[in-house]
Amino acid sequence: MPAPATGSAQQTPVNPRSRVLIASLIGTTIEFYDFYIYATAAVLVFPSLFFPSGDPTTALLSSFAVFGAAMVARPIGAVVFGHLGDRLGRKRTLVVSLLTMGIATFLIGVLPTYAQAGWAATALLVLMRLAQGFALGGEWSGAALVATENAPSGKRALYGTFPQLGAPLGFIIGNGLFLIIGALLPSSAGADPTQPSDAFASWGWRIPFLFSAVMVAIGLWVRTRLVESTVFSRTREAGKVRKLPLATVARGHWRQLILGTFFMLATYVLFYLMTTFSLSYGRTAKDAAVPGLGYGYTTFVLMMIFGVLFFAVFTLVSGPLADRYGRRTTLIWTTAAIVVFGLVWVPLIGLGTLGVVLWLVLGFTLMGMTFGPMGALLPELFPTSVRYTGSGISYNVSSILGAAVAPFIAVALWEAGDGSPWLVGVYLSAMAVLTLVALLLGKETKDVRLDDDEAALADDGTRAAIVPSAF
Repeated sequence: MPAPATGSAQQTPVNPRSRVLIASLIGTTIEFYDFYIYATAAVLVFPSLFFPSGDPTTALLSSFAVFGAAMVARPIGAVVFGHLGDRLGRKRTLVVSLLTMGIATFLIGVLPTYAQAGWAATALLVLMRLAQGFALGGEWSGAALVATENAPSGKRALYGTFPQLGAPLGFIIGNGLFLIIGALLPSSAGADPTQPSDAFASWGWRIPFLFSAVMVAIGLWVRTRLVESTVFSRTREAGKVRKLPLATVARGHWRQLILGTFFMLATYVLFYLMTTFSLSYGRTAKDAAVPGLGYGYTTFVLMMIFGVLFFAVFTLVSGPLADRYGRRTTLIWTTAAIVVFGLVWVPLIGLGTLGVVLWLVLGFTLMGMTFGPMGALLPELFPTSVRYTGSGISYNVSSILGAAVAPFIAVALWEAGDGSPWLVGVYLSAMAVLTLVALLLGKETKDVRLDDDEAALADDGTRAAIVPSAF
C-alpha cells in the first residue's frame, strides 16, 4: 500500500482530542435519544393513538412494524451519507444527518393522531420514522470515523467506544424524561399502573419529541466547530477520492461487507430485545391474554435504567480490552456468553424481581461488551476512500436482519410461548451463533493502519475509478 501523502497534507488542522470525543459522543447520544423515545412511545401510546384495533397485540405488532420500518431506511441513508462522507468529508455529512434526525423527531411531536386525521396521521408517522432511519443510517459511521480516525496510536478501540456510549446515554436521557413526565401526569387512583394516564396519552408523550430540538441545536454547535479528519484530508489531497464509493466497496470489499453485517447481528438483536421488547414484556399484566411480568411502567423503567448503567460502564471497559487483546478475541468471548445468556432467560426471570434485575444487568453488560468494539472494528475493515460507505452499509444492513425484525419476532414468539419468553431467548442464542461463525471466519484488525488506502481492485482485477481532488 502507498504511504500517506506528505507535504501540504501535514499542515492540515488537527482536532483537539477532547473536541473529537465530545463531537462523536453528543451526536450519537442525540440520535439514540430520538430513536429511544420513539421506541418507548411505540410501546406506551402509539398502538392506541395511531393503530386502532380491537386486539391490543395486533396494535402493538403494528406499532413495532413501523418501528422496524426505519431499519429498512437505514441502509439507504448509509449509501447516501456514505457517498457524501467519502467524497465531501465526514464533518459536513455529520451535520446534515443530525439536522435530518432532529427535524423528523420534532415533527413527530406535533403530528395529529388517528382520531384527529385518520390514516393520514399513521402515514405521516411512518414517513417521519423513515426519515429517522435514513438519518441514523449516516450518523453512526460518521461519528465512529471521527473518533477512530483522530485516535492516538494504541487507543483506537477506546476512542471508538465514545460514539457507542451515546446509546446508553440516549436511553437514560430519553426514558428519564418519560419518567419525569409520567410522574407529573400520574394515572388516577385505581387505574392500571401498567398504562399511562389520560393526560400523558393526550399530550404528555409529545414533550420528549419537542425537547429534541434543544439537544440538536447543542449538537450542531459542537459539530460545526470540527475540522476534517487528517486521515481523510490526506486521502483527498492525494487524489484518492472515489467517484462511486458504493461501486468500489461492492467490487473490492464485498467479503468485508458480508462479515461486518454478521459481526453486528447478535449486537442488534440483543440491543432491541433488551430495550424495546423487554419494556413491553415487563409491563404487561400477568393476567393478560399473553401474560407478562406485570410491573408498573415507572418501576420497570427504573429497573431498566439500572441495567443500562452497566451498558454504559462496560461499553467503556470493552475499549481497552479490545485494544489489548484484539477486537476479534474480545467479541468471540462476548458472543459466546450471549449464546448462553439467551438459554437462561426463563431460569433467571423465574427467580422473581431479583432475577429480573439480574436478567437486565447481564443483558446490558453483554450489550456494552459487544457494542463497544464495533466502533473500531467496522471502520477498520475498509480503506479511507470507502470507509464511510463500507462501515455504514455493514452496520445498517445488519439492522434489517437484526433490529428491524427482532421486536416483531419477539412478540410473536412470546405469544407462541403462552407468555413465557423462552423462545425469545432461543432466538437470541441462534442469532449469536451466526455472529460467532462470522467472527471465527474474520481476521483481527487492531493493527490495521487507517491512514493506508489502497487503490481497491474489482473482482476482475481492474482498478476502481478515482476522482481527482475536486472538493
